[in-house]
Amino acid sequence: MIRACNRAWLDRNPIQGTGSIQPLFGPSMPGAPVGLGGRTTITGVLDNLSDKDLQRADGVGRVVLRGSEQGTQIVDVFQRSPVRVMFPRVTGGAVEEAVLINTGGGVAGGDRLECSITALEKASITVTSQAAEKVYGALDEHARITTQLKISEAAKLAWLPQETILFNSARICRNTEIEVCSGAEVLAVEWIVLGRSAHGEQMVNGQITDSWRVKKDGRLIWADTFRCVDETYPHLHKKALLARYRAIATLVYFGGDLNDRVELIRDIAPSLECCCGATLVRGVMIVRFAAEAAFELRLALQRVLQQFRQDRGPGPFRVPKMWSC
Repeated sequence: MIRACNRAWLDRNPIQGTGSIQPLFGPSMPGAPVGLGGRTTITGVLDNLSDKDLQRADGVGRVVLRGSEQGTQIVDVFQRSPVRVMFPRVTGGAVEEAVLINTGGGVAGGDRLECSITALEKASITVTSQAAEKVYGALDEHARITTQLKISEAAKLAWLPQETILFNSARICRNTEIEVCSGAEVLAVEWIVLGRSAHGEQMVNGQITDSWRVKKDGRLIWADTFRCVDETYPHLHKKALLARYRAIATLVYFGGDLNDRVELIRDIAPSLECCCGATLVRGVMIVRFAAEAAFELRLALQRVLQQFRQDRGPGPFRVPKMWSC
């Protein structure tokens, strides 16, 4: 933490002379506590730091696509650092997959990232991320991530980012908003991993607000929020909450043959490497997953997507190529 904070102050106040740190910890810093000899103490500076004092990201990515006789075509793309959008050619033909990249390497407290995907009539697209998103421990501000998915009639969209890994003390507020028209088809997944299991990290504090809003023809048909605050973490191990599970996911599907889709999930659920349950709510299929480790959750999601591909045939509802890179 000291290294990260010092790096941020160095970026804003570069050292003006060799061997001098006066610009970094000098009495000219507004509101800085003063130690011996009138110079600012390192401990005092770090105690008074806020995420608002540090450089933070404000990234945007917006994509509009439409269908044509040649396949899905790009209508418009807007991107602002650190968000980048790439369109790898999966089969060498039309656009089939969009890949979101966070060039910042992760998300810190106070960052704001926004992504908007619009699939116009007859468009068919899979949207994923280059890698797992990392949310670092925050000082006092939430990272805010907003996703807006708009799907027109006869369009198909699969929103399949890789997992979001929350470091201890992470603060995140994520909103996923889906607007569908009658005759559209969308499958969206978001998954969270609590702590870095390879490091043996445990989530003992932090704040999570993960919200979903689904609208059909402009009318809200499903809303859900998962919220976890500092006082919640000591109780997460209880059976009524997450028990032993550290990786959780929500899958939302809107389209045709919903009863068949629910039965499909329920048939394969006992064979998955995690807990899984599916239900229908006002014309939307909701599937919950909970696993002890991220790789078990990934295997379960891959299995479900493979079943969708076999059942639906060619289209965006498949395991993204980036998941195996």
